[in-house]
Amino acid sequence: MSDDLQIALLQRWCDLGLAALEAARGEIDALNVYPVPDGDTGTNLYLTFEAARQSIVDARPKSLAVALTVFARGALLGARGSSGVILSQLLRAGAEQLMRGDPRRPGALLADTLTLAADAGYAAVGQPVEGTILSVARAAAGAAQAAVPSLPHRPSGQLGVVIRAAAEAAREALERTPDQLPVLKEAGVVDAGGRGLCVLFDAAEEAFTGRRPAPRVPYDPQARAVAPGGDLSADGPGYEVMYLLDAEDAPIVDLRRRLARLGDSLVVVGGDGLWNVHVHVDDVGAAIEAGIDAGHPHRVRVTHFADRADQLRRSRAAAQPPALGAARGVVAFAAGPGLAELFADAGAVVVERRGPRCSTGELLEAIRSTYASEVIVLPNDADTVSVAEIAARTAREEGVRAAVIPTRAQVQGLAAVAVRQPGRSFDEDVVAMTTAASHTRQGAITVAARDAMTMAGPCRKGDTLGIVEGDFALVGGTLEAAGVQVVERLLAGGGELVTLVTGLDCTPDLVTRIANRLEQTRPDVELAVLAGGQPRYPLLIGVE
Repeated sequence: MSDDLQIALLQRWCDLGLAALEAARGEIDALNVYPVPDGDTGTNLYLTFEAARQSIVDARPKSLAVALTVFARGALLGARGSSGVILSQLLRAGAEQLMRGDPRRPGALLADTLTLAADAGYAAVGQPVEGTILSVARAAAGAAQAAVPSLPHRPSGQLGVVIRAAAEAAREALERTPDQLPVLKEAGVVDAGGRGLCVLFDAAEEAFTGRRPAPRVPYDPQARAVAPGGDLSADGPGYEVMYLLDAEDAPIVDLRRRLARLGDSLVVVGGDGLWNVHVHVDDVGAAIEAGIDAGHPHRVRVTHFADRADQLRRSRAAAQPPALGAARGVVAFAAGPGLAELFADAGAVVVERRGPRCSTGELLEAIRSTYASEVIVLPNDADTVSVAEIAARTAREEGVRAAVIPTRAQVQGLAAVAVRQPGRSFDEDVVAMTTAASHTRQGAITVAARDAMTMAGPCRKGDTLGIVEGDFALVGGTLEAAGVQVVERLLAGGGELVTLVTGLDCTPDLVTRIANRLEQTRPDVELAVLAGGQPRYPLLIGVE
């Protein structure tokens, strides 16, 4: 099988798996009673898998090795909660085995991949417990290995046989989890992490064979209230601590030992200088200090279980919307440091660009960090609008009144945040900000990164491109000439204010040329120039 076909198959599984996790997310959250009944396992698995999938989408890999490498790294960087961290280790170990195994025996390679992934999952957990996602992974791997001797001779049919056996064994193992873990039997549920892994096995079966397994009867999220227990009890650790850690392999042994003495639910995964650390503790400082002694911890996240329990109780009690005038936050995605400063000055919690786009997890964390009962989200990017909607929907399930204004450009976000008035009602603020954003026509100039066909004709790498309302409208010429033409096209529909947001590659001549042209042809128009610092786009343009 060629690399192109294997990459397409991987992406097909990612697409099916992410959609299936999104559909089952509420059910899996409701099953979550172990190790902590905090109702977020489905969400954490979704966010972890989304980060892995998005890494492939962003990388546009040309080889399977690159696809698997970015997939595994994306899962590691995006892992959320203990279930997400374990899933990231399963994905990472599986990806590494696929890269070093024998592709001429695809069925045996897949069976070995599942086996090594399950072993890696057990090794990553401080105190492995049966009746969890680990048990489901091991059962699936065992069934896959058992299927190898009876595989058809033709390689083309082997993958389907192995994945069907693995998926069926995973479903059977899931049903056994209440008999393995008393807390599950007491609550009358199967394991949440195991259920999520079954969802991904079912998606793999559909991707490999075209056959969709019969759906499992979903658990009714309203049938059970969150039961106190685990780390939400008075004698359990009070905090979940997670961080990424830049460290060599050697200090990790001592780190595991120190963290195991501090608390429980310990999971440390990774390698090659980057690790994801998860633990439940009472002493947050000691857990972070252990990471500092081992290497360089960053992206530290601390969750207070009592606060999380309160959120769950509020969301499951179907509380009424908050009263007018309640605390309100704004979350904005910023494409550059200057833009981040502008949004922050306007009172927004800012998610800064780290890659081509931000993730659901980043936006959800920003929403939570506002500690507000009402939050308005400004995606400020066409590809981020759907991501923001998922983050807002998750926040609403946690009791936050969240709304997304579908800003598709940074200048639309600036226009929206400029008319924000916290003293207004939530609905009035959303309407006013939406109106301001929709009345802002937007454009940009950039330089082509590769040869392509555009709406304005073919372009070569290095050509200047002018963008009007999200479409390429101009090809060729100087940046200055393109900037003038984009502004004039945007002003053709009227306007009183032109906003230029300068990027990293913007020159003074570019702004001066546009300013002089406006002074000659449209002296009635006001000009505002803001330092955005965004890459790739020397100039972002807004007209109101």
